[in-house]
Amino acid sequence: MQGHTMKSAVTLCAATAFAAVMATASAAPAASPPSTAQRPVLVDCTWQPQEHPTDFMIACGDGNSRLSSLHWSVWGPESAVATGINTVNDCKPYCAAGRFHDYPVVVRLDNPRPWKGHSPLRQYTVMNLIYTHDSPEGSGRTVSYPLWS
Repeated sequence: MQGHTMKSAVTLCAATAFAAVMATASAAPAASPPSTAQRPVLVDCTWQPQEHPTDFMIACGDGNSRLSSLHWSVWGPESAVATGINTVNDCKPYCAAGRFHDYPVVVRLDNPRPWKGHSPLRQYTVMNLIYTHDSPEGSGRTVSYPLWS
């Protein structure tokens, strides 16, 4: 009789555990697959994903162009827009002896694509700088940069 009681107790515990798991699973919302419509990221010089960065290095190799004081008004699935300052070295007479100059700029990030090797993240692949006053010597009013991927 004791063997039958033990078997019944184990069966009852298993049935209770199964019922609890099924109740929890049915009450929980279904996990949705990763969305390709999620907001893209901006990948920085150290290959870290960024959202709404306040600073961003454009010239990773030498640091001669960077963005600062970024204020994002849009960070969406297709584009992002910020205002800020582009600090650029004039490299006169050469970069080590050059001076840095600040230029007010509107930054627009576009063309989000899957970030290779980092699924399901998407990254912006194009950065456009629109200078609102002066622009660096030799630059137009708008400059477009392909972003690394």
